[in-house]
Amino acid sequence: MIAGGVAAVVTAGLVSVTMTAQADTKEPPPALAEFLQTKMDELAFQEVLDLDPPTQATARAKAKATTDKEAAPRVKGLAAAAAEPISQQPQIDATVLELDRYGRITGSATVLMSPQYQHGVVVPVDANHHTTAVRWRQWDDAGWYANQAQGTIDIVPGRENAELDFMSPYPASVLKLMVNFGVLRLVDQGQITLADTYAYNPSPISSLCGGASSDTIGNYVDKSLTESSNAATCALVKMLHDRGAIDGLNQAFQDLGLETLQLKNTNPVNGGRWGNPVTMTSLDTAKLLSVINGGAGTLWTTPAGVPVTRNALSSASRKLFMSKLGQQGWNWMLSTPNYCGRDYPAPGIPQKVADRWIAADGTVTVAGEAFGQDVRPCNAAAEVTFAHKPGWVNNTGSDAGIVKSLPGKAGRHYIIAVFSNLGDQYTDPNRPATPPGTVPVEYTEKFAKLGAAVDQYEAARH
Repeated sequence: MIAGGVAAVVTAGLVSVTMTAQADTKEPPPALAEFLQTKMDELAFQEVLDLDPPTQATARAKAKATTDKEAAPRVKGLAAAAAEPISQQPQIDATVLELDRYGRITGSATVLMSPQYQHGVVVPVDANHHTTAVRWRQWDDAGWYANQAQGTIDIVPGRENAELDFMSPYPASVLKLMVNFGVLRLVDQGQITLADTYAYNPSPISSLCGGASSDTIGNYVDKSLTESSNAATCALVKMLHDRGAIDGLNQAFQDLGLETLQLKNTNPVNGGRWGNPVTMTSLDTAKLLSVINGGAGTLWTTPAGVPVTRNALSSASRKLFMSKLGQQGWNWMLSTPNYCGRDYPAPGIPQKVADRWIAADGTVTVAGEAFGQDVRPCNAAAEVTFAHKPGWVNNTGSDAGIVKSLPGKAGRHYIIAVFSNLGDQYTDPNRPATPPGTVPVEYTEKFAKLGAAVDQYEAARH
């Protein structure tokens, strides 16, 4: 039994949580961390297939690429016949923060999974949801194959004797949370306004960022967060460099006690060069989202003894940030309503799709990519909003956001963040062919099943 009146059920491979009579059990509810670790283990992420296994030259060549990872060629065109079982346990870093109705953190769980922790391991945290128990290592494409996922570059210094050792997956487009946090800090400081026009003139032009453009900072922010535009984000990164604000942004994360959030090594002349020195972990990302969410009072106290509140961003900036994340177009990892009505992928967090993406026929198209499914039935059945930012490259699958119940639905309020090396290079054995003219499924559906299980657990708890 799970969580006083909740039972774990496995149906057709989908881990779910259903209500049972309260009288059926007197067992105390398990810790959130135990629940999360158990679900991750049950979902058997090691059963995915590798479309570009290390036996192929393409994988070895990609392993050498450490810059502009978002611009790497996609692997969807590779023949499914070339797929092989993944060579070792995938790398997954997952956090859930439970919130009260005022946005204060009431519970947390972080679980790591890797070749060293094949069934998942719970990360110990203190009362401020901070940990010194992990030696965080920078992602290394080649090292994941050659060194059993044991990284060589420390993200946080002085952790050589930590009890856990984990190579943090590259965050991919979830890094746009850090970029836009930096932009809105400049707005709050009065250095820029969202109405200002920024002329982006890269030299040289990168394949990630594209050519010159000119737009308002507000429009760049919108495109960066809602449709995950790399070009718009490069413009914002270059703007931060132009103003000498990158070092200040990285220091701000340190001052907030978010030690693993580091926007490093980007190119000041074009805003590109997004590579492995850009780091995020699920726990620090979830805590950053709690600031954006605007929780009341002191959210946590840093290791230096400094209270952190929502005032790290102004009310106006938080409201804008939440609005843009709530208009996310790419709902296809922890939540999958863009594929509403398909047998695959499995349903995830039951969120409502933002109206801006829905055409007259009910289908969703984001940045020219058509999903081809009528999402209106799923919107009618939606139970929550999910203000989030996903990311994806060949060896990254990530998603992080804030879940809130819709009116009249079972109450829940939580943050979930998941980082992994399971990007579009990996597939499920049961994945069907992509319908013509539609965007392929980028992730294993196991992430959607994880999102659904966490959401059902939180709904049952409340």
